[in-house]
Amino acid sequence: MSYDKVKQASKTIIGTKQAVKAMHTGRVSEIFVALDADSWVTDPAILFAKEIGVPITLVESKKELGKACGIHVGAAVVAITV
Repeated sequence: MSYDKVKQASKTIIGTKQAVKAMHTGRVSEIFVALDADSWVTDPAILFAKEIGVPITLVESKKELGKACGIHVGAAVVAITV
């Protein structure tokens, strides 16, 4: 499942603002967005990723996405960097 890809990534960036900032620098290969997160939180990352052609993977749970990153809180958006 998608969470495994996040777990195996050597470098992740957690959070919408940080993910968007990393996409501006061209370092992001893919973003993961939790479906249970508020759209006002995730929309900026989704819109910018679509604009620049970064693949977007939707996952069910922000709690599980956070756990896949090794943190104890939920994560709405996670970026995998190259």
